[in-house]
Amino acid sequence: MPNLYPAFARQEVVVHTPEHKRSVAELDDAQLGLVAEAWQQRRTAEPDGYLHALVNEGREAGSSLPHTHSQLVWLPEAPGETQHPVDREHWSVVLERDELVLACPYASRLPYECVIAPASPRAGAFTDDLLPAALALLGECVRRIHRAAGAAPLNAWLHDSGDWHLEVLPRLSILAGVELGAGWSINALAPEDAARELQA
Repeated sequence: MPNLYPAFARQEVVVHTPEHKRSVAELDDAQLGLVAEAWQQRRTAEPDGYLHALVNEGREAGSSLPHTHSQLVWLPEAPGETQHPVDREHWSVVLERDELVLACPYASRLPYECVIAPASPRAGAFTDDLLPAALALLGECVRRIHRAAGAAPLNAWLHDSGDWHLEVLPRLSILAGVELGAGWSINALAPEDAARELQA
């Protein structure tokens, strides 16, 4: 459905379930598969521009609704930030499943930052048959973060590129002047330690 308060010319909301659930962590794989299908159908119906698919959970992460949902934002072109390849040589693997990897990236910005990506680079997320499994792995990722750190606010987004992937950023630290003004991340939890905790 159209976003009631759009910040862009085309911005839509995908309601994840008719049941009142607060997080993707509460959805099963079949429900997350339907979310992936909705994303794919909207991309097919509106093929122009770059489609930025994202999930905000919790007010501190920018969500104004408690019910789990995602947003689809059409941008005129792919932002440079979305086109970087995944650094598979330096990530700390949490889980491998369905030709996908859940890992904590090297030099994570915040504690328990995660990436979900195909085991080897693949292009075209919205036409890839791995997208439903990737969203199912997103649900598993958020459940593991909740077990390790509590039900923290978080952001997740899909980078649709020649090496598509999902990024998950729990909002467990406050971004202050160094992070925002100088672009330096301060993370007290090493990604290899976060990965070990998330493996449990």
